[in-house]
Amino acid sequence: MKNLAPLQPFLLFSIVTLCGFTIACGSSTFNDPPGITMAVANTQNPLIAKASVSAGLGGCPGQVMVEFGPDTSYGRSTAWYPVSGQSSDIVVAGMKASTIYHMRAQAQALCANSSDTYVSPDITFTTGPLPAMPFPTLTVTRPSPSATSPENPGIEMVEVISPNDNLMQAFFTDRDANPIWYYEMAPGYVPETIKSLPNGHLLFSLVKGADSILREVDLAGNTIREMDISVLESKMQNAGFDFVPTGLHHDLLPLANGHVILLTNFSKELTVQDYSGPVIGDALVDLDPNWNPVWAWNSFDYLNPNRHLNGLPDWTHSNALLYTSDGNLLLSMRHQSWVIKIDYNNGAGTGNVLWHFGYQGDFSLTQDGVSTDDPSLWFSFQHFPSIISQNGPQTTLAVWDNGDNRVLNSSGEICITAPQCYSRATIFQIDESSSVANLFWADPLPWFGVWGGSINQLTNGNVEFDLNAPQNPPAPNVASQVQEVTQTSTPQVVWQMQIGPTAQTAYRAFRVPSLYPGVNWAY
Repeated sequence: MKNLAPLQPFLLFSIVTLCGFTIACGSSTFNDPPGITMAVANTQNPLIAKASVSAGLGGCPGQVMVEFGPDTSYGRSTAWYPVSGQSSDIVVAGMKASTIYHMRAQAQALCANSSDTYVSPDITFTTGPLPAMPFPTLTVTRPSPSATSPENPGIEMVEVISPNDNLMQAFFTDRDANPIWYYEMAPGYVPETIKSLPNGHLLFSLVKGADSILREVDLAGNTIREMDISVLESKMQNAGFDFVPTGLHHDLLPLANGHVILLTNFSKELTVQDYSGPVIGDALVDLDPNWNPVWAWNSFDYLNPNRHLNGLPDWTHSNALLYTSDGNLLLSMRHQSWVIKIDYNNGAGTGNVLWHFGYQGDFSLTQDGVSTDDPSLWFSFQHFPSIISQNGPQTTLAVWDNGDNRVLNSSGEICITAPQCYSRATIFQIDESSSVANLFWADPLPWFGVWGGSINQLTNGNVEFDLNAPQNPPAPNVASQVQEVTQTSTPQVVWQMQIGPTAQTAYRAFRVPSLYPGVNWAY
């Protein structure tokens, strides 16, 4: 297994001290005068700094953070961190390359009856150039800026996947397409999933052929812990589960209780209609906070292998996993053209499939509340459903509709290529109590994204989606196109990022508030 080089801090850059002129809550002592000291160091990642903040808070407990930006209005901040003794190390991430940044630290004393805030003087820090790793060309435009639906705040998470082993990348950009954080892959490893954790770390599933790794890293890129698929195999066998996963793929789901649900697969020898041989099916593994398996589910126990819309052996090919407000799971199965709901019941569930959502599933279809039998209105070979809202039996779900093998009419004719095949951003309203799914909003595109892609409704009500691997690209050398559009009957493109060249496709790209939990960056 290749070891991805951790990013370690080095080279003390500057140090400043501020002594407070007010007495913090509680009694001040000789060893704890009110005030704040910050030292800033470079790291091996040229876009990341390490700030060491020491705070004298007059004997009070407290918390510290760092503000940073291109001028003294700053504009971005880290999360707040508890003072550890009198000193805390804070990773400062979210800066573009070769740029002078202003920084200052803040400390808050937290006492029972009052609190005081201490602010350090402004200092500057200069980021280094981007590394030699080949970033794709990123071009941002704003074709139809909207006063009523302005561009949503936040930054972009981008996962680039390429046939070239040296072009696998995971990075974040600002909304002007400047890379502000990256994690360099070892050759051949694909960053199939990146998820933020409540502690501010990032969780990756990294795949290289038959090898796959679950890895937690901090914002400096240091590996906190990892588990290879072979270790998971041993744990599953020792715990007595009835299958052994052979690989991680496509998604994982961190839960608020510290558990992580992994999307895995394995194969079985089967004889089904028109086929005999190995069949690859999906499985879920629920890991406790120590990454030990405590619950599992596999598709062979609950689905019929005779339904194989893309042929065999790749039977289900799931690509996204969601947690519902009633403690169950949604699993997007691309090769079934279904999103299924699984009885997880917060780890005590039966695993039964509660419903199948999609063409030939358990729901009748309406469009804007009007019943329809048009099969082309269903999504087909979808990616990345995301939950917009839930209220009892009603769920509003965004689905990226790739459109492969779209059923065109009641005769069962399917599309083969563009323009018959086309992709859409869609929002469905699902009512479990009536078994009705309403196509609430859709943006049919003049392009066909053959695979990959993602979709989210943003906090301002706009919808962002990633058209990945278009068969008929919007422009030469465009491998992926990410758009933020108004959720209107005639969507307007308020923000757009084009990614190229064609060998560097963005499997997923979507807006996140910042690099820090609980922190929102306006820009």
